[in-house]
Amino acid sequence: MIIKTGLGQDSHQFEKKSGKDLVLAGIKFDYPFGLKGNSDADVIFHSITNSISSITGKNILGDVADQLVKTGIKESAKYLQIALDDLGDWKINHIAVALECAKPKIANHVEAMKESIANTCQINRSDVGITATSGEGLTSFGRGEGIQAITIITVSKS
Repeated sequence: MIIKTGLGQDSHQFEKKSGKDLVLAGIKFDYPFGLKGNSDADVIFHSITNSISSITGKNILGDVADQLVKTGIKESAKYLQIALDDLGDWKINHIAVALECAKPKIANHVEAMKESIANTCQINRSDVGITATSGEGLTSFGRGEGIQAITIITVSKS
């Protein structure tokens, strides 16, 4: 068996005015500000996409996503699906996501986000881990200016 581990990161600032939905792991949060970006700016799905790109060597967030945005596709789940298709015969064993944000509070949404990631990636919910920290005000994320996600993915094939 061959095993690979991929690392991905993404971060976005909050919009200055309300009106855009805050989407994390495909879940809409009841929060007045969305994240800045030319897509829905779902930092979790972007981070997972980047972790897969680190395995496949095919960068999705960049030219591919930019072309999709030009056609009106702004859902990060679509970008993630392209990365998942690029995995080919690699099987996802585990996805670990670490979030840093002072707001919104994440704890009440962890199970729904895990379920969404598992469904999107066609893996068991038990193979998804999510942790969150407020950052203690040490970074812009810890001061409530945005959200950062870091993902590690483990894949294998025979």
